Amino acid sequence: MLMATFNSLTLPLSKLEFPVCSAARIKISTSPLHSFPNLSRFRPNGFLIRSISSDHSTMATGDQIGDKTNSRPQIQTCTWNWRGYTIRYQCSGSCGPALLLVHGFGANSDHWRKNIPVLAQSHRVYAIDLIGYGYSDKPNPREVGDSFYTFEAWASQLNDFCSSVVKEEAFFICNSIGGLVGLQAAVTNPQICRGILLLNISLRMLHIKKQPWFGRPFIASFQSLLRNTALGKLFYRSIATPESVRSILCQCYHDTSQVTEELVQIILQPGLQPGAVDIFLEFICYSGGPLPEELLPQVKCPVLIAWGDKDPWESIELGRAYGNFDSVEDFIILPNVGHCPQDEAPHLVNPLVEAFVARYSKSAAKASATI
Repeated sequence: MLMATFNSLTLPLSKLEFPVCSAARIKISTSPLHSFPNLSRFRPNGFLIRSISSDHSTMATGDQIGDKTNSRPQIQTCTWNWRGYTIRYQCSGSCGPALLLVHGFGANSDHWRKNIPVLAQSHRVYAIDLIGYGYSDKPNPREVGDSFYTFEAWASQLNDFCSSVVKEEAFFICNSIGGLVGLQAAVTNPQICRGILLLNISLRMLHIKKQPWFGRPFIASFQSLLRNTALGKLFYRSIATPESVRSILCQCYHDTSQVTEELVQIILQPGLQPGAVDIFLEFICYSGGPLPEELLPQVKCPVLIAWGDKDPWESIELGRAYGNFDSVEDFIILPNVGHCPQDEAPHLVNPLVEAFVARYSKSAAKASATI
């Protein structure tokens, strides 16, 4: 989350478009999304996009969706040992398909607090803190090597978590850079992921492949300056305050009334832990690794993309290109929503998750019955 602010405010040269597929086509889905009354359709860029109305008068709120009883499944906070490191996760629900919720940069599993209790009424829900974030361990990047804080390593964490804790295949629900983690995990081990829902996936505009040739030396020098001198930690201290975190959140949330003191503390407190600054600086200097447009063609499971159209960090105009990939069944526009739809607009996101999972859970059940 803080990464996107750093990109847009500090390095304007990083705002570059990547090539858009020129082959236009219409993608018609038979998913349960058709049953939503507030879907409208239009065809920018030649493929079908759905838009969900954010009218609260006709859509249930996050607390109302699926609220069949007055009681909610309890949320448990647990730890898991991964390669000698302590990983914090939350879980809830005792039946139904397994969901694994993956947070974005600078966030943690608490960012799904408006989704877990709703989805857990009919699913087994897990939300994980990626290593280096939230309340998981934060090993020093200089001690663990350059290959530790990468999408490949985080993808291994997800797949190992499914094997060791979930103990079955799962649907991945991902926000921002969590989307890259989910896609990489699905590519690395296709047997584990049943489907992926991407919420405002990171475009990775600081990736080396998206930097102009004339800007690369400047960007690399600036990243090195932040990572290897006191300037980086000084910069981090300036943003790791309640006032700065609130200001950043008000940039990426279109509905700023959702930026509460609770949310500010959810984002801030893990960032004050020992080691957090080193991981922050390590990641903003990470210009390699995969891009969404490289992973999407390799994914074997179904993908649904939803995008808040008021995201100031990840342009929906660029994100629309992802709807052209064969693995993507739909591109959903969430009107008047910013970068973190799961928290800003759970009344839109929770039913999307439920419908997407229901479609492919039923498909699997029918396939099993046929066999």
